[in-house]
Amino acid sequence: MTREITIVGAGLAGSEAALQLADRGWHVRLLEQKPAHRTPAQSSDSLCELVCSNSFRGASLANAVGLLKEEMRRLGSHVMQAAEIARVPAGGALAVDRERFSGEMTRKLREHPRIEIVSGLVEELPAERPVLVATGPLTGDALAQDLARRLGSESLAYYDAIAPIVSADSIDWDKVFCASRWDKGNDDEDKHAYVNCPLDEEQYRAFVDAVRAAEKVEANSFEEVRYFEGCLPIEVMAERGEQTLAFGPMKPVGLTDPRTGRRPHAVVQLRREDEAGTAYNLVGFQTRMTWGEQARVFRMIPGLENAEFFRMGAVHRNTFINAPTCLDDTWQLRSEPGVYFAGQIVGTEGYVEAAAGGWLVAHFIAERLAGRDPEPLPRSTAHAGLLAHTRRHPDDYQPSNITFAHLPPWEGKRLQKRAKYEAMAERALADLDAWIARRAAA
Repeated sequence: MTREITIVGAGLAGSEAALQLADRGWHVRLLEQKPAHRTPAQSSDSLCELVCSNSFRGASLANAVGLLKEEMRRLGSHVMQAAEIARVPAGGALAVDRERFSGEMTRKLREHPRIEIVSGLVEELPAERPVLVATGPLTGDALAQDLARRLGSESLAYYDAIAPIVSADSIDWDKVFCASRWDKGNDDEDKHAYVNCPLDEEQYRAFVDAVRAAEKVEANSFEEVRYFEGCLPIEVMAERGEQTLAFGPMKPVGLTDPRTGRRPHAVVQLRREDEAGTAYNLVGFQTRMTWGEQARVFRMIPGLENAEFFRMGAVHRNTFINAPTCLDDTWQLRSEPGVYFAGQIVGTEGYVEAAAGGWLVAHFIAERLAGRDPEPLPRSTAHAGLLAHTRRHPDDYQPSNITFAHLPPWEGKRLQKRAKYEAMAERALADLDAWIARRAAA
């Protein structure tokens, strides 16, 4: 085994991938801009730096990220090992001492005999194959321009505009109706693809006032967010005029409330997020309102009074590619075999998701280098859920944390929400254990 793999970026995804590949006997050349250069968000010369929160989020298996972390432990994740060493008290969450965590990951990388760390700015995709790009949400301008040239500018985004996602179980179905505008579609399922939350004029005005008054998240100094007219935050539209939203994402044209026989004054449309219909996103509702304000304001919408949010809305600086269009099922570039991507640049949000993505791509690369077809993880797992997310919505692809909506729905007996999620986690871990055991015996 003398073949070398090149990895660009020593963040969570790149570091996990480098260690996994090196552990399997492959030589890794890890290209990292530190210490010569830093992104505006970085403040340390350590590798695998946590630039935002120090939290790896919830530990419970009733939480999708808790399941993902447990899967990572069972798969031998180096990031999870370092996180346990650097763990600090955080109630039901996994939080770490940032410096100790990054220090432990830096030690692992520098001491591994099959990893060579090369410092310097990478301005174009290296010629070596295989190569893994794991440069994160603040990918340098020159490299981003090179990727845009290769992928097409329409396949690379420089910020994300994320709409909230709500649980289908938390929608009050007595207050909403299902219909597509003008009853468009080839069959009943198409014609009823959207859930519509109707608002009368009084409800609409109260909602607009609440959006205007809500506390907003201030942009970080390094973000320099420039909004596109076709993807404006709802608060920006609300500030433009009382009826702007009613002529934008809340327009009621082509819709008739079957309970009144009339067109509502305004409508919030929910679009199915997954095939099973367990989650819906609020169409066009990208926002910079704080999470607490989002929950308060969006629960003013008829039918969403008790909404459970799988994901909150956001707008922030984030370089990511249109994974459903550009990548195959192993996150390899369709147009250039041997070029892989992992981490936030593929549209997975969060520290844990980035590290898990690094493990996945390392597995796929190692399998191919060993002359085997990459074996996917069981579909029931959260790791497979990350991959499933990157296969959806090529026309409106947006980053996301892992949620249970990315996993196959629970088909057993009807359970309360927490029990259902715990059952889905147990199913995933049982399938993963069987997968690991079978591979160990092969």
